[in-house]
Amino acid sequence: MNTYSWVKSVLVAMAMIGAFGLFFVRVKHLVLLMRGVQGNLETKPDRIGERIQVLITDVLGQRNVRRKPGPGWAHTLIFIGFLAVQPHSLELMIRGIIPAFHVGSLLPPLYGAYIFVADILAFPVLIGLGYALYRRLFIKPKYLTDGLDARLIILFTSVIIITFYLVNAFLLLPSIGGSDFRYGSYLTLSQIVFYGLNLNALSPQGARVGFEIFYWIHVLTILGFLIYIPGSKHLHLLAAVPNVFLKPLERPKAMRVTDIEDEDAESFGLGKVSELNWKNVLDLYACTECGRCEEHCPADATGKPLSPKRVIHDCKIDLFDQSRAILAKDSEAVLPLVRDDSPISSDVLWSCTSCRACEDICPVNIQHLDILLEARKYQVLMESSFPPEMQETFNNLENQSNPWGFGSDSRADWANGLDVPLMTDNPEADVLYYVGCAASFDDRGKKVAQAMARVLKKADVNFAILGEEERCNGDIARRAGNEYLAQMMIAENVEILNQYKPKKILTGCPHCFNTLKNEYPQFGASYDIVHHSQFLLGLVRDGRLKTDGSVTPHLAFHDSCYLGRWNGIIDEPRQLLRAANGGHVVLELPRNRTEGFCCGAGGARMFMEETIGKRINHERAEEILASGGTRVAAACPFCITMLRDGLNDLEAQIDVKDIAEIIDEVSS
Repeated sequence: MNTYSWVKSVLVAMAMIGAFGLFFVRVKHLVLLMRGVQGNLETKPDRIGERIQVLITDVLGQRNVRRKPGPGWAHTLIFIGFLAVQPHSLELMIRGIIPAFHVGSLLPPLYGAYIFVADILAFPVLIGLGYALYRRLFIKPKYLTDGLDARLIILFTSVIIITFYLVNAFLLLPSIGGSDFRYGSYLTLSQIVFYGLNLNALSPQGARVGFEIFYWIHVLTILGFLIYIPGSKHLHLLAAVPNVFLKPLERPKAMRVTDIEDEDAESFGLGKVSELNWKNVLDLYACTECGRCEEHCPADATGKPLSPKRVIHDCKIDLFDQSRAILAKDSEAVLPLVRDDSPISSDVLWSCTSCRACEDICPVNIQHLDILLEARKYQVLMESSFPPEMQETFNNLENQSNPWGFGSDSRADWANGLDVPLMTDNPEADVLYYVGCAASFDDRGKKVAQAMARVLKKADVNFAILGEEERCNGDIARRAGNEYLAQMMIAENVEILNQYKPKKILTGCPHCFNTLKNEYPQFGASYDIVHHSQFLLGLVRDGRLKTDGSVTPHLAFHDSCYLGRWNGIIDEPRQLLRAANGGHVVLELPRNRTEGFCCGAGGARMFMEETIGKRINHERAEEILASGGTRVAAACPFCITMLRDGLNDLEAQIDVKDIAEIIDEVSS
């Protein structure tokens, strides 16, 4: 080895040791911070085989990323090509330290196949980066985070790929690449660079200088990128894989249960970033700041101060800013999450409709609602801070077990004259119809319950209701942060349900359905829960309900968030409406199925004033008008109320019906 080779070996070794050392120090700090938070999370990954499959499809295959085709495919090209060049880059670094080391000499066919593929896959990275830069300079979507960080990442990656080709082009020269491995037999695009730059004309000394220049640019850029990653938005390169691996495998999701009776608990809910659990922190690290959650958020779309992306980013910055106190376990020194100088304000928390669009669209499976709803819980239980109109709602729920405050003894009045049996009279009923508050007390909701009762009788279903024994399911109180009140109502319902042990529970409200199905098992009540869209479709298919083939031109369907996005019940309502509408396909609204747009009522927003920005139901009503629909079907009493009010405000003569009402009209 000549003097330069010795110096180069020392310098490359020092650069690698320094870069990897700094990288691991910064990552260690992140891991310690993740372990230093106090929130409890007892979880052990199950179904490992399925989780590995998810890694293959969602990480390597980039399935979730490509749900938005243009940026998704650009990211996929960048991701695959960038990964492809890294083994070659690592080998170059090792050869810089040990010149005699060369994988091509040890495994010529295998290495040749690899470098052939990598040489091809690297070029699409430049296409993807070009599209990324084009989006930032010309398209400029509002939800996309752009700034120095994003531009530096594009620059880093571009330099790495360009110098990859330049280094390879020089390796085609025998004086650089040597004679042990024939690079020219495997490199294709690099040969274009080689001939395009006319590298054959260089002297051996000139070739060596050119190679070393691009070699050092390539190596130092990679090592610099490595150091940069832990403190940048590209931290998701490290956190996304474990976050996707640990994601919930099932669509339904229950809110976290708080042990209200825990006498040792210092607080309830999420009051400080130090009270996050390690999985919440992993979520913060995994965020790519792609903005898809913001793009699909109904609150952000209508001018509210909530952006799910910003909440995750702001929590991460707050975590980093307070890391010293967190690692020192000095909880008193950690500032509250919601405070005067915090971007996460009360208006941010209470703008959320809990529609779950943010979680559903997130390519790295961040659970935004775990933070938003737990923060609400802290504000209500510990600070008594909530929208003033919710005080009356809480009082009504506590005193009469319904949000309107009607006497609980009138819960079954909607059924007067319909000969609907009570469970006390028919405890062996095949189906318990859990009516819910909206269908029991709201004048518009009562019509849905009455239609449902008539349809069940037409199909000769042996059913009964709880009547006065039924209580609010707890959804409104839980999502409004009042866990104490919610658990009180849930306990009453669980006692009644476990007394009767119904064979099947039928609900017409997606909020009732979601709570009974996914959250009541947390409190000791696990039963077969079915939504009326599923149940009625079964009656039609079994021939127990006959439809007369009436046709409503341009019948549109609005997806309830808690039915479609939360619980995956998407096709059943459409199939039922098609059967009820003479076989005609239901008109799809612009945003539909799992990407349906919220009506604005979820997360207890039904009972809060909407004073900031545009009303969410007006946004949805405008989409209905633009679709050309002349009648709208829904499968949620809250959605029906919000859509009807929104259309009325716009003076639109469009009828809004529950699917049970439509089936009642056309069935016998």
